[in-house]
Amino acid sequence: MSQIEFGSVESRAAMRLVELALAEDLGTIDLDSDRTCAALIAPSDSATIDVVVRRDGVLAGSPLGPLVFERLDLSVCWEALVQDGTHLEPQTVIARVSGPLQSLLIGERTVLNFLQHLSGVATLTRQFVDTIRGTNAVILDTRKTLPGWRVLEKYAVRCGGGTNHRMGLFDGVLIKDNHLAAWLRDHSQLSIADAVRTASERSPTGTPIEVEVDTLEQLQDVLAGSPEIVLLDNMPVPLLRDAVSLRNRLAPTVRLEASGGVSLETVREIAETGVDRISIGALTHSAPALDIAFDWPK
Repeated sequence: MSQIEFGSVESRAAMRLVELALAEDLGTIDLDSDRTCAALIAPSDSATIDVVVRRDGVLAGSPLGPLVFERLDLSVCWEALVQDGTHLEPQTVIARVSGPLQSLLIGERTVLNFLQHLSGVATLTRQFVDTIRGTNAVILDTRKTLPGWRVLEKYAVRCGGGTNHRMGLFDGVLIKDNHLAAWLRDHSQLSIADAVRTASERSPTGTPIEVEVDTLEQLQDVLAGSPEIVLLDNMPVPLLRDAVSLRNRLAPTVRLEASGGVSLETVREIAETGVDRISIGALTHSAPALDIAFDWPK
């Protein structure tokens, strides 16, 4: 799969959300349900409108536009003019839509909700990626996503140049502090490295093992268990540098991931410590919407 391919997985996730979004707006997915259009717009009226971005950003979610209108009215034509992942200047026309005026008005808000949110995720991701450019670190998302939106939000992260962390609990082991606390209740004589070995032994072959630590003592312990990745949780920059030095000396093939409280103001300094990965929940849970609008003909 290419980095920003909108494939079958994304299409299935999109169709579920399109169905839900239109049902929320219309009650039933029936053009006659829009009382405003039924009262004011003749069924024979048609129009062509431009979909325009109002400020700098990165486009994501453009395949959702035609999916919305395919569900509403197959006679609507959506002409995409810009590909997802493209950096946009203000007033860029990203698509042109033609068809019955009622259908265009009914689908407008749903289309914009998808485009604005996903492009906001892509835009924030690109800002982080650009800020650390020239270092060896990559920007990752997390599982802090809106319920039902994870596949599309992680697609938007890729559009912004970021890298996806695991999709869910099913495709990787990430031993966090609460997992360790629970496991150590019954294995108090063992170490974090033992927890890593146990997880590796009990997981399908090839399952990546990652474990969270927040002290250098824990890091030294866990490196003996040879996990693929160690997550350094909320460590200040000086401690991150010490962690990288310790990793380089004891287990240079283990990747280090910094996480917790990362901002655009701090991410460059974090990347320059030598960590391999920086995971940021804000990419998906706090990205501001990108201003995109339907520009109607005068």
